[in-house]
Amino acid sequence: MTIVITGTSRGIGAGLVAAYEARGEQVIGTTRGGAHPLEVADPDSHAAFAQSLDGAPVDLLVCNAGVYLDKGEMLEDGYPPAQWAQSFAVNVTGVFLTVQALLPNLRAATAAKIAILSSQMASSERAPGGSYIYRASKAAALNLGRNLASDLMSEGIAVGIYHPGWVQTDMGSSAAEITVSESVAGLIERFDALELARTGAFETWDGRPHPY
Repeated sequence: MTIVITGTSRGIGAGLVAAYEARGEQVIGTTRGGAHPLEVADPDSHAAFAQSLDGAPVDLLVCNAGVYLDKGEMLEDGYPPAQWAQSFAVNVTGVFLTVQALLPNLRAATAAKIAILSSQMASSERAPGGSYIYRASKAAALNLGRNLASDLMSEGIAVGIYHPGWVQTDMGSSAAEITVSESVAGLIERFDALELARTGAFETWDGRPHPY
């Protein structure tokens, strides 16, 4: 199985690469530099990355790359427009461009899958306030995933959207609930179980349906 994972320099992305490699899978992990460079907000970078794959089938695409720029911002005077633009460029447009660029590779595989890492902070039912930019961008990524699931179902490509847990990473902080290893193990189980019958589902890392 050939797997492409975006945003693998650290955290969950790096953990997924290590776990899949240990399982013997062929893994292509993208970073902003390194062996497989990809700047997810840059269409030219996507074109170059897709060309480097030379039409090879991709069985699983994991859209993991993301940013959380508005921690600590205040409603009264925070959340500058540049933060909105950069966050949506990476967390939403970046996901779309990745899927768009690799569609030929996904179509070349048999029963390809797309996994989009969103967040519990995307939920409109669970809305405690704050982190407006991150929440809005992850909600948009969730919506994007559900619509991709509808459009790609007829081609046999399943799409799943996932909350990876509150994870002990640079983004999640050391106070988070679970380790990278726990999140990665759960996510891989979810990706393995993803099929057309479950396409468009929003699930937690440990297999529970997440409220939209």
